[in-house]
Amino acid sequence: MKRMVLLIGWAATAVGQVSYDRIRRADSEPGNWLTYSGNYSSHRFSKLDQIDTTNVKRLKPAWVYQIQAREKTQSTPLVADGVMYLSEPAGEVTALDTRTGRTLWNYRRTMPKGTRGCCSQVNRGVALLDDTVYVGTFDAHLVALDAKSGVVRWDTTVADHNLGHSITVAPLAVKDKIVVGIAGGEYGVRGFVDAYHAKTGQRAWRFWTVPVAGEKGVETWAGESWKHGAATTWVTGAFDPDQNLVFWGTGNPGPDWNGEVRKGDNLYSDCLLALDADTGKMKWYFQFTPHDVHDWDSTEVPVLVDGVVRGEKRKLVLFANRNTFYYVLDRQSGQFLAGKQFAKQTWAKGLDDAGRPIRLPNTSPTVEGTKVYPSVPGGTNWFSPSYSPVANLFYVAARDEGGIYHMGEAEYKPGAQFNAGGFRSIPGEEPAGAIRALRPFTGELAWEFKLFSPPWAGVMSTAGGLVFGGTNEGDFLALDAATGKILWRFQTGSQVKANPISYLSGGKQQVAIASSNALFVFELE
Repeated sequence: MKRMVLLIGWAATAVGQVSYDRIRRADSEPGNWLTYSGNYSSHRFSKLDQIDTTNVKRLKPAWVYQIQAREKTQSTPLVADGVMYLSEPAGEVTALDTRTGRTLWNYRRTMPKGTRGCCSQVNRGVALLDDTVYVGTFDAHLVALDAKSGVVRWDTTVADHNLGHSITVAPLAVKDKIVVGIAGGEYGVRGFVDAYHAKTGQRAWRFWTVPVAGEKGVETWAGESWKHGAATTWVTGAFDPDQNLVFWGTGNPGPDWNGEVRKGDNLYSDCLLALDADTGKMKWYFQFTPHDVHDWDSTEVPVLVDGVVRGEKRKLVLFANRNTFYYVLDRQSGQFLAGKQFAKQTWAKGLDDAGRPIRLPNTSPTVEGTKVYPSVPGGTNWFSPSYSPVANLFYVAARDEGGIYHMGEAEYKPGAQFNAGGFRSIPGEEPAGAIRALRPFTGELAWEFKLFSPPWAGVMSTAGGLVFGGTNEGDFLALDAATGKILWRFQTGSQVKANPISYLSGGKQQVAIASSNALFVFELE
């Protein structure tokens, strides 16, 4: 059951058409935030510079929106022409006036009984295309809403939520299609990336991330273990319009911690996929962690840049992976070009010339438990990195924490968790974290700002020479993009577990971040 509430006063705010061409040229209108990562290249960089290193100390709250949900929000809002579109837990959507925070409309949805997921009913954002807002829901639907009223235009079932499928990812609008991934790997589903026709909601293509019998790659799964191979796709990817390629990361194989029942590399788990945007056909893949037994999903955000590596000017993908290694790949071929550890780890000696990890012995889960760094959340996770073309640095919120991994029995039951083990914290350990700036083409550390605990918030850089990030202790903070020196902080009162954005409202630069059940918006006093 679902319902929509339209509130009065809409005429005060105009709604523009967010065409594909506008999204493709998002860098030319920094006053808006038109797609999940700010642009198709996933830079999460704002060209706005009203707020800079000299005046950021004057940043004050402009307004706060309270979210009516028990779950904490992880949403990245979008902003187009003075209207903010915010997804809320489970896939509800609210439109807000950026000048005042006044609600324009709400889309509300009631979850069916039995809807399940590993990590609470979260939603990370919406997509905009033309005059429509697109959102995935926790019961695995993709919904199109009228951008002016919130009225449902179509509602498509993507997968069966009774088997553990859910959608937590922000969709990506690409040309005339809406690309979306799936969550639910903990339930032994087979992962996929889908594209739907934006006007009708009909599926245009599907790429299955785990091959079936007779397909290339199935030989990397022992027996019939591919049937419940997971490799889900629960974080938004990137798009290269010139190559017409969508880049999307995949999650760990299933079951999580017992690799004995799925011997082999387990393609295409823990991979970056390069897919043709029109057909879904795979051009190339790169696997970061073959035969993953630590639940180190490779669903982090891929960042697209151009640069000189190994003496040649190349189109690149930069990827800070959950397994604690930072990768530089050729985005035309998938060739590994460089790699560097960026967070604490004890499982690999390093990477070989092809980028394959050189595993250390005695690091796999055991019945008794094996101590390994990083912990299950990894060296980083779903929260976004940022690339600044001004500072020429890659920023990542990094986690330094270990875990004890246990292997258990693997028995698949439809709709039940299929983990085959578990993990726990290391007794007496004090985990840590940092916001780290890396040299983009080598992964060398430029600077770090240490945090009290491993973060769950993403970062954003700006032309004003700033990097914004958040902490578990509730601080929203601004750092000097060149040095990492802290310049400003604001205590939100709760854990920050989202990604920041920046845009113009009434000619003023604003910065927004979600914290727990509230969205905070800041501007210069």
